[in-house]
Amino acid sequence: MEDTQDDREQQQEEGGGGGGEKEEEQEEAGTLSPSFPMGRVKKIMKLDREINKVNSEALLLISLSAELFLASLSAGARHAALQKKRRIIKLDHIRSAARAHRPTSAFLLDCLPKPPPPPKAVPPNLKTRSADQKPLPPGARRIDDFFRKPSEDTQ
Repeated sequence: MEDTQDDREQQQEEGGGGGGEKEEEQEEAGTLSPSFPMGRVKKIMKLDREINKVNSEALLLISLSAELFLASLSAGARHAALQKKRRIIKLDHIRSAARAHRPTSAFLLDCLPKPPPPPKAVPPNLKTRSADQKPLPPGARRIDDFFRKPSEDTQ
């Protein structure tokens, strides 16, 4: 029994061992498996009318690239949120991350929704106006008019 074990060890040292080297090669190479569902990525790719068939290698590469792209974009958005001392990542943070990376800004900024316009500054004189001085929408009347006695002019 000891002889066979010694023989195996010698064969592995010499390079003629069973499956030891193959396991090491697989661990070194590492298998890449995307976290996105391949079927969904394929459906998204086929939305382009010019694409009829999708090769499995191309599908794998595109899903891995999309994963890397989203990791990079989310890291940039996280960095932008931390710079502004925010705990929640918002659209502005994603926009600033896309702006910081030139190749991304070329196509992504056009796809992102436009930021809402900043609120208009209210002039100081409008802040002090009372409810009586504010203009009414067309067809509306003030509640004070409802409770007033009718004047002789309106009868």
